[in-house]
Amino acid sequence: MTLRLTNTLTRRTELFEPLEPGRVSIYCCGVTVYDLCHLGHARSYIAWDVLRRHLIWSGYKVKFVQNYTDIDDKILGRAAREGSSMEAVSERNIEAFVADMARLNIMPPDRMPRATRSLDAIRRLIQELEAKGAAYSADGDVYFAVTKHANYGKLSGRDLAAQQDNASGRVADAEEARKRHPFDFALWKGAKPAEPSFPSPWGPGRPGWHIECSAMVREELGETIDIHLGGADLIFPHHENEIAQSEAASGKPLARTWLHNGMVNVGGEKMSKSLGNFTTIRALLESGTSPMTLRLFVLQAHYRKPLDFTVPALEAAASGWRGLNAALVLANHLVANHPADAAGLSPQLSSARSRFAAALDDDLNTSAALAVLFELARPLRALANRIERGDQGAASQAAQLEQADQARLLLELADVLGLKAETATPAAPGGEATTTAASSGPSDAQIQALVGQRLAAKQVKDFSSADRIRAELKSQGIELIDQPGGTTEWLRH
Repeated sequence: MTLRLTNTLTRRTELFEPLEPGRVSIYCCGVTVYDLCHLGHARSYIAWDVLRRHLIWSGYKVKFVQNYTDIDDKILGRAAREGSSMEAVSERNIEAFVADMARLNIMPPDRMPRATRSLDAIRRLIQELEAKGAAYSADGDVYFAVTKHANYGKLSGRDLAAQQDNASGRVADAEEARKRHPFDFALWKGAKPAEPSFPSPWGPGRPGWHIECSAMVREELGETIDIHLGGADLIFPHHENEIAQSEAASGKPLARTWLHNGMVNVGGEKMSKSLGNFTTIRALLESGTSPMTLRLFVLQAHYRKPLDFTVPALEAAASGWRGLNAALVLANHLVANHPADAAGLSPQLSSARSRFAAALDDDLNTSAALAVLFELARPLRALANRIERGDQGAASQAAQLEQADQARLLLELADVLGLKAETATPAAPGGEATTTAASSGPSDAQIQALVGQRLAAKQVKDFSSADRIRAELKSQGIELIDQPGGTTEWLRH
């Protein structure tokens, strides 16, 4: 295997060599379970699922660990608004996460530790840092001293001195006043009234976000791992701080390779709730988009590049998936009825398999890998069309074996990308099937009229009316997606 990956730490594309031959240890930063997962999560976890599948397909034994952050300000805020508890909010969203990932055919991690179940490991690590002089306590809080880590900023490329200069003159709040350096960060936060807390040598409180991952990495995989994964938005401060505290404690590199996926944009703008272009995985799938359409859509772009989500792009992916799915359905039938050819693959099929492997070895070039998949699917798709028309004719025994071998290879390679046949593919967003299923809701013309009214309200800064129209449509299963330039697209749930 000649897998090459772009390492954020070195800013180079490097030949991947695991610490232990034949084995790969991977840690993936998981979700903070305060809400349903969105398209950014789908993009990230589909990409890393393909990495894992490719490593396994290539013969490696992979241990894949992904955490849950189940204590956090956002979770506590959601619980307070609902009159619920941190545990109830976390459990509900963990259950939803598992269901969403299963629908996208993302392999479950080997281990999924939770912050609240790793408190002993977290406290031990903080105590080690304190003993080494890399952490200090102040009024029940414990902070990491960034100046104690000589290479702080090596992942993100940020210069600590420059950051300190930029921070000079700002007004310090009570927490800032307790810090020795403006960029010291919390390892342990003292208890606040009415918030959940846990015992510790520094008094009751709860862990900071960054120390949770460092402790779980060490507890599950050891002091140095092969690959650490996450979105580009985690490079700073989360991953930078993970490196600082882990390496200050162990004196060893936390991870040899750091991989980060690009963000999801909507019509060229970053997806965010504040912009009103935020879409959850669940809402998209319930709007009529099939799970494999979404997976194909994500894999068409390189994992490091931004992924631009638009309804036309999703419709194009749906069209591509319908053709590929027809080939996969037929491939399953052919393989079930024809044994594998003892002579092995033909030179043409062997070449296709090698080109597919080379594409994924090239920093997970899923776009090139998909091109091989569609190439293999083309004749099977044509055969499926002939069968549907009833004019496929009688194929020779040799031709049937060749078709079965091609089908078997197509299924093998599709599985590496996590794509599997769907027996009933929902129509594309806005398509006939979706409209028929939603016939009890507003018509397309009615939706467009309300979208126009909302745009007019926004232009005169009548945002309460605009919000009311959005809420009215959402209650009827219509998701609005605002685009740059003032246009709005929509999806039916």
